[in-house]
Amino acid sequence: MRIHSVCVYCGSRDGVRPAYADAAEALGTGLATQGQRLVYGAGDVGLMGRVARAAQAAGGRTFGVIPEHLVRREVAKTDLNTYVVTETMHERKKVMLYNADAVVVLPGGAGSLDELFEALTWRQLELHGKPILILNIDGYWDPLKDLVEHVVAEGFAGAETAEALTWVSNVDDALESLRG
Repeated sequence: MRIHSVCVYCGSRDGVRPAYADAAEALGTGLATQGQRLVYGAGDVGLMGRVARAAQAAGGRTFGVIPEHLVRREVAKTDLNTYVVTETMHERKKVMLYNADAVVVLPGGAGSLDELFEALTWRQLELHGKPILILNIDGYWDPLKDLVEHVVAEGFAGAETAEALTWVSNVDDALESLRG
């Protein structure tokens, strides 16, 4: 399957480690270099803003989706190739996922987890079969990996749920996986 568009879920903050910002910028640049459109939350703050600005600086195409109530809070980035304002967060997640061929999750908070788990649940329900990559920079997502394994071990999900996630520790491996 050729991947033309990649949905990136990530923080609206930079986090405490410079490696997170470096990864966001490298991912944005890499997606553009590979000719893959960035689909993301349309914010111009935190890792979201970094990945988008890097993609744009490298000549990449960008598709941003933001709910009306976050336009000011996340400093909506309106200079994207495609800029969509939705009414709700749920609609935002749906538009983002439907306009992408794959998902990459950078470090982030509750919003990134919400987006990831909705994409994972939809995959579990066979609403899509898109790859979901967890970009585990400096082990940030190690507790999440443990939790997913725990959920499976305790019988609340089948092995296919854990197998739906591809864990990579650096941007180069993520980009390689997205090249297919």
